Amino acid sequence: MRLLDDGAWPIDNNPIENAIRPIAVGRKNWLFAGSETAGRRAAAIMSLLATAKANGLEPHAWLTDVLTRLPTTKNRDIDTLLPLA
Repeated sequence: MRLLDDGAWPIDNNPIENAIRPIAVGRKNWLFAGSETAGRRAAAIMSLLATAKANGLEPHAWLTDVLTRLPTTKNRDIDTLLPLA
């Protein structure tokens, strides 16, 4: 376990739990997404927004930028749109 090799690493996962808490709370409020496909799409968007926030980006600004650039981005360059790029 790498945790045991480096004492500077935290032994809890509180940051991760805090990042997914809104999704867990929302799961109770969004009882139905319409279909399984819609649920998967919503989960993908929420995951990307949480990743943007975790990387110090403002999620709304990042998503606005991505949706503006997406139509002209070549398939081989799609990874440049990710929030950790």
